[in-house]
Amino acid sequence: MTHVLDQPVKLAPPVSGDERTARRRAVLEWIAVHALGVAAALFFTLPFVFVFLTSLMSDSQALSRDLVPHTWEWSNYRKVLDTPGFLTWWRNTLVYAGLGTLLTVVSSIPVAYALAKFRFRGRNLSLMLVISMMMLPPQVVVIPMYLFWAKQLDLSGTLWPLIVPMAFGDAFSIFLLRQFLMTIPNEYLDAARVDGCGDLRTLLRVVLPMAKPGIAAVALFQFFYAWNDYFGPQIYASENPGAWTLSYGLESFKGAHHTDWNLTMAATVLVMAPVILVFFFAQKAFVEGVTLTGVKG
Repeated sequence: MTHVLDQPVKLAPPVSGDERTARRRAVLEWIAVHALGVAAALFFTLPFVFVFLTSLMSDSQALSRDLVPHTWEWSNYRKVLDTPGFLTWWRNTLVYAGLGTLLTVVSSIPVAYALAKFRFRGRNLSLMLVISMMMLPPQVVVIPMYLFWAKQLDLSGTLWPLIVPMAFGDAFSIFLLRQFLMTIPNEYLDAARVDGCGDLRTLLRVVLPMAKPGIAAVALFQFFYAWNDYFGPQIYASENPGAWTLSYGLESFKGAHHTDWNLTMAATVLVMAPVILVFFFAQKAFVEGVTLTGVKG
């Protein structure tokens, strides 16, 4: 025991000045990066916090210097939900966004699959037509489309002129899915064909399970677009309050309660909440799908 205790203790080598400077620089970089991240998070989060806190204030306190409600008026949300037509707007928006997203995904997948994996004459020309449709502003074709749906089919005052065209694909969704499907190796498709799978079965059994992130990204893009769409319902459904969506109905609600900012903010929170929740639970698939769509061109 004495022999062990008498052994000299090995000390750590002294830290040189260059190593000390490198460590200090690494710590400062970590602090700077995280400080910028916190500042950016606050920049994007504080407006939502302001809207939420204002929605819980009383009429006299809303838009005052106070940032925190004196009394938490949760009844503001009940007043908004009891507004005539608000639940109808909610139902119409769910139908428009849900059915439109389903039709867009179902109709865009076969086109994107053909452009990504099939070899046929005119494929590049077809892809260029899809890209050109992405560059075409919707305001350019709104008049002939309105005349077709309203005068020829007599569907003005409904949301069907917005939902039915989604059954024929969407240029942006087709392009995004095509870019993602290009990342799937052709060897998987060749192996499925060797096992006796046709093109449709290969798409259903092999391609779709591997393309879930891309499909999720397209579905979220389309859902967000339909949920926040104001231009379309204004053109086709403005004459029928029973067909209004939340985005268009919120403008009417704001006009009727332009002095009740607490109720206006409560209605805004109810409109934003589903979109925020959907993105919160699906953000992993969304980010992965958007990231992988640019791996191959």
